[in-house]
Amino acid sequence: MGLRKTNSHDALREVVEREHPRDLAGLLGQLRSGDVEQRRWAARDLAAHPQAASALGEQLLTETDASVRESMLTSLTSQASEAAAGALLPLLRSEDAQLRNGAIEALAGMPQAAGPRIAGLLRDADVDVRIFTVNLLGELRHPQVLPWLLQVLARDPEVNVVAAAVEVLAEVGSPEHGDALRAARARFAGDDFIGFAVDMAVERIEAA
Repeated sequence: MGLRKTNSHDALREVVEREHPRDLAGLLGQLRSGDVEQRRWAARDLAAHPQAASALGEQLLTETDASVRESMLTSLTSQASEAAAGALLPLLRSEDAQLRNGAIEALAGMPQAAGPRIAGLLRDADVDVRIFTVNLLGELRHPQVLPWLLQVLARDPEVNVVAAAVEVLAEVGSPEHGDALRAARARFAGDDFIGFAVDMAVERIEAA
């Protein structure tokens, strides 16, 4: 059977000029003004541009689509740079719990970049920021996690911050931390919840 020549024109498609080029400037433009799908793809592609970290962080504060947010957080996590950590930290002050939790998860994935920021966060004037930082320590794989938690137990004046540290230490601590937990209970001797939380934490780490 002879070969039949195909019509090569059938495979041709109309060339459509992109609204934004796929370079850094074009991707940032698409991230800020495109539709949901365009913003999501731009957020993904910006993972390859570390200099876009601050722009991703700023856009996270106004982005409303969950899938675009997830792509931006994933890109920042993949960069795992000091700039990426710096872009995520302001989100700890957000009133949006989903956004805060996403930032905590992303920061937990970059321990070397987030680590240098922890000491300052634990001294933050905002009690909620200190609590969220303690929550982050529960996920952060960093050699200073236990010293940071012990510092909170010994020094933080706010009962809710200390309660958060007790809860995390119950998960990551060991029997040698029992004395630090009991000392925290003594600092807040009049608080029944701290007493209960410490007793539960001590029981748990001593049984481990």
